[in-house]
Amino acid sequence: MYTKKQWLKLPMTLAILIAVGVFCGVMLSNRTAKHRPPGSKADKLKLPAGFKAEHLYSPSAESNGSWVSMTFDNKGRLITSDQYGGLFRLELPPIGSTEKPKVEELKIAGDTSKIAMGYAHGLLYAFNSLYVMINNRENPRFPKGSGLYRLQDTDNNDQYDKITLLKSLHGEGEHGPHSIVLAPDKKSLYVVAGNFTDLPKMDSYLLMPNWKNDNLFPWIKDPRGHATDRNAPGGWIAHTDPEGKTWELESAGYRNSYDIAFNEAGDLFIYDSDMEWDFGTPWYRPTRVCHATSGAEYGWRTGSANWSPTFADNLSPIMNIGQGSPTNLIYLKDARFPAKYKNTLLAFDWSFGIVHGLHLKPSGSTYTADHEEFLSGAPLPLTDGAIGPDGALYFLTGGRRLESDLYRVYYGDYKNIPAGSNTAEVVITPEHKQRTDLEKFHAKQDPKAVDAAWPFLKSPDRFLRYAARLAIEHQPVSQWESKVYAEKDPQTLIYGSLALGRQGDSSKVGGPLLKGLAKIDYNKLNQIQKQDLLRTIEVILYRTGQPDAATKATLLAYLNPKYPSPSPLLNRFYSKILVNLEAPKVVDRTLALLEADEKFDDKDNATATATADLILRNPQYGLDLARLLEKMPPAQQTFYAVVLSSEKSGWTPQLREKYFKWFSKAFSYQGGNSYIGFIDKARQLALKNVPKDKFAYYNKLSGADLVTGNGNDLVKLYSPKGPGRGWRVPEAVALVQDSLSNRDFEKGKMIFSAVLCSRCHMVQGEGSDVGPDLTQLGTRFSAKDMLEAIIEPNKAISDQYASIAYLLKDKESVVGRQINEDANFYYIAQNPFDSKTIRKISKKEVLSTTISPSSVMLPGLINGLNPNELRDLIAYLMSGGNKKNPIYSESSASQKKTGK
Repeated sequence: MYTKKQWLKLPMTLAILIAVGVFCGVMLSNRTAKHRPPGSKADKLKLPAGFKAEHLYSPSAESNGSWVSMTFDNKGRLITSDQYGGLFRLELPPIGSTEKPKVEELKIAGDTSKIAMGYAHGLLYAFNSLYVMINNRENPRFPKGSGLYRLQDTDNNDQYDKITLLKSLHGEGEHGPHSIVLAPDKKSLYVVAGNFTDLPKMDSYLLMPNWKNDNLFPWIKDPRGHATDRNAPGGWIAHTDPEGKTWELESAGYRNSYDIAFNEAGDLFIYDSDMEWDFGTPWYRPTRVCHATSGAEYGWRTGSANWSPTFADNLSPIMNIGQGSPTNLIYLKDARFPAKYKNTLLAFDWSFGIVHGLHLKPSGSTYTADHEEFLSGAPLPLTDGAIGPDGALYFLTGGRRLESDLYRVYYGDYKNIPAGSNTAEVVITPEHKQRTDLEKFHAKQDPKAVDAAWPFLKSPDRFLRYAARLAIEHQPVSQWESKVYAEKDPQTLIYGSLALGRQGDSSKVGGPLLKGLAKIDYNKLNQIQKQDLLRTIEVILYRTGQPDAATKATLLAYLNPKYPSPSPLLNRFYSKILVNLEAPKVVDRTLALLEADEKFDDKDNATATATADLILRNPQYGLDLARLLEKMPPAQQTFYAVVLSSEKSGWTPQLREKYFKWFSKAFSYQGGNSYIGFIDKARQLALKNVPKDKFAYYNKLSGADLVTGNGNDLVKLYSPKGPGRGWRVPEAVALVQDSLSNRDFEKGKMIFSAVLCSRCHMVQGEGSDVGPDLTQLGTRFSAKDMLEAIIEPNKAISDQYASIAYLLKDKESVVGRQINEDANFYYIAQNPFDSKTIRKISKKEVLSTTISPSSVMLPGLINGLNPNELRDLIAYLMSGGNKKNPIYSESSASQKKTGK
């Protein structure tokens, strides 16, 4: 720590930046490493060895908006779209040139709109046309609504003069219609849309269009209202011809994927988003790259009904990436990159400025992948990218009206890499061929389908047995229902029963299917077969309702003795099913698991990027993650608590006492924005099942006083009253410098906590010791200095207090604040709210280090405050938390002398 003498030697602005916690005040010591300072826009990019970057153009600097989509036309020109504006066409200078691109705004001849075309989330040049996926609600400025449009040049004057609406789509915004890509055969198109885009009527469906929630878990919709009116199938991929005449649903069950890409084998991949508000809940799913096979279902459902990747009736991702905002997916077959980048996908994350590289490897009928952080920067809000005719990677940053830029990344020795050499040799495994053969039976009836597909229900390959089940479901039930009842092989019976439970007559198939499944020798099943058996029982119960007494007795005799299981995953299935059946003693056993804090290693949602590694890459989102990791909710406990919220019987006063006390404790954990609301909704569901004369008691016991009236937030000592504003330094200084006398001490103290200062700093022994103690702050520094540090935390950052990006030899990068180092290791803190958790990085593994240009302190912490609240906060800081400080009684005249 700095001594008083050392503090006084520091330049005033730097000292204040340190004191207020530009990086939440984690002090670095004994640093001798030489770190490369930030330079130009291209210099901030972390690139693989041998690659170079060029910053080509800044649309926002030229008042051309914030660009979010791009495509190259048949003349090698780049066409782009502003998110809330028009289309632009660029002639790009060659690699290495210092010339600027030639930019023209495209205006469509004959179109009278103020903006001829634009508002596009997706662009594609194909079939001598420009396809534009407009994402917009009609308005006077831009009257064209969401949909797929085709632009053509009918008089060959190099200007588009014909607009054709191929398909109108209902949905707009960031979950609306997105990208368009060319099919591998170059004869048709694929489009992708988010979960706020209604699925239009299709001419054919590769997945059966009878989707339901199929989840016995209590259904709690997002308490903050997000997607509460959106139901299955969620985001979708469709296939159409160049004229948009016929449409086929290819795949669904996504949340909000912006982009898709094909490889040489004709396999389709998609990068789907997470619901960050669900973070910390057992139904949270991270961003992920999926193999979108024919009829693939990936299980997005709104709220707590979201499917687990373990469910047998959906598919698992190739790779979970982690928290973020997916915006683009590219396959690198056209890049002039080293051979390492054959079979490689690049996945763009807007939130944390990372381009993830996925090196695909055939595995059975699908793929696995190795992860590489290909490119990153901070800040780097990535929106779209494409491989240009020269084999370089071009990408955009921007979106949400942020500063927008166009970059080019190329391999330094690209001239010695012939065009087309990055195309990989197609590897078709036997399982891959079997899968694609079975997929020919999707969306059509064929008398050969059932016999061809039936043997593959027994396959150990998940994607293969999925394709087989779907092929069977597409055939008339009368052709294969009897085969299910006659089946002796356990796995085939499980998947046949799943198909019949989904497609059969719900009034007839439930009892026979459940009784048949209860005859399977459970002890001879492997782990996957056990969870698929339980999932099949769950789907049948959901679709056919409560079984008759005899069937229920049979099912309970089969399942009840097996719960609890040694497997936490199987216990999730058991608890849902047995609570649904109101099994004897299910409350006792489930509550015992909750109290035991059963650990659940969620391998199916394990991510390629650790959450802690993301915190310092983007302060706006990173600090949210830091708070979450500080007090992560126990996901397995939460699962059991929510399951029990629907149980009406089997309770004793002692069990209820234990159960409702858990909710009060659950409010002390920190999850995504909707976590508190979800817990409160589950609490309210459970309270419906208590005796009326005990409602008030259990309501208070379970923490009713801890949450606000809407149940979405914890009660705080103080919430800013506002109205706030985007505070700027001159305005704020003018407001406070002559008017800090006679302020409200108690209010200032509460505001200090409300705007998160106390999360990093102590005043008078209260707060956190992550950053320096601010008790003596007002004795050294002026209100102006404080406001500059709070409002403009990025203005002056000393590398002594900056976060550092460490580029490792495995091409990954780690970002943190260096606490110490020795001869062999760097010691870094990645969570500004947890300086005691230290990560060691071997110096032998570090290729280079770069100083981050961004402060971890948010620039808008005080924007919720009104003028009087801001005065109270600054007065509290100037007083050092001392209620007897003269600032609370001295005159304005004396304040003038000391406040500037």
